[in-house]
Amino acid sequence: MMVSFDVFFLVAGQTSATLLGRYYYHQGGSSKWVSSFVQTAGFPILLLGLFCVPKQPSGDAGGSDTPVAKLVVIYIVLGLIIAADDMMYASGLKYLPVSTYSLICASQLSFNVVFGYVLNSQKLTGLILNAVVLLTLSDALLGANHDETEDVSGISRRNYLMGFLLTLGASGTYSLILCLMQLIFENVIKKHTFTAVLHMQIYTAFVATVASIVGLFASGEWRTVRGEMDTFQSGQFSYFMTLLWTAVSWQITSVGVVGLVFEVSSLFSNVISTVALPIVPLFAVLIFNDKMDGIKVIAMLIAIWGFVSYLMQHYFDDKKARKASAGGEGGA
Repeated sequence: MMVSFDVFFLVAGQTSATLLGRYYYHQGGSSKWVSSFVQTAGFPILLLGLFCVPKQPSGDAGGSDTPVAKLVVIYIVLGLIIAADDMMYASGLKYLPVSTYSLICASQLSFNVVFGYVLNSQKLTGLILNAVVLLTLSDALLGANHDETEDVSGISRRNYLMGFLLTLGASGTYSLILCLMQLIFENVIKKHTFTAVLHMQIYTAFVATVASIVGLFASGEWRTVRGEMDTFQSGQFSYFMTLLWTAVSWQITSVGVVGLVFEVSSLFSNVISTVALPIVPLFAVLIFNDKMDGIKVIAMLIAIWGFVSYLMQHYFDDKKARKASAGGEGGA
């Protein structure tokens, strides 16, 4: 049941957060640090979850207590990596159409396979490798499609390429974060509770939010926030609501992501994240009038093919596990 809730949170949150993030730029927003800030600033709403989740006795936690100092270092390091990842995503979304941005994000799965193999002993099979090749090919097609820069008013080809590379880098960093979280849950925290999931999200988001605030002031972008608010095309109230609901959507997404890492694996969490990616370009065409040219359609179909390839492997693994479990019960 929890896995189903996590899947819903991830898909719904990711779709709305991406569209709202692009809406912010579309209506005249320009601060990459503000866009990065809202990706983690909504973490206080998760504190309500800590009060709603019943506390479990320490004996039911499923592992020994971890030294506080060790957890503090882990949360700070992860939080800083998340802040850097948020900044790359914010920059990529500023320079790319939503449809292109979402399709490039499908490369998360390819990166996750590599990091999962190195950090989490994830096995590699023919179907999984096929998925990696297909998703890489999909990104290569989009990277070569420079003519699309006309879709984003005022963005040069140089900035388009920058957006492509930053989004690709953000996808790789995101996959690294998920694999590190799985490693930490399995080898450091060792507590099978939803409270552990909330703690991971709240503390790392707090560090990432502080880092974004420092970046906002250090870069001088804070001086432009007032003018940005006044010139926002749909008004100041819409400006606040856009940032507010973007922050809420990202926190809903994060709960789903971390929950799936905790309940299943980092690779499965990334696969579900990839499921939502074909949904976003369809909304982008309707809302932002993104062009869906032939190259982009082919890239989308190849990405879906790569995703289905991984799903087939997951189906075979699950079937094999069920058969082994049935055989073990029969032998007993």
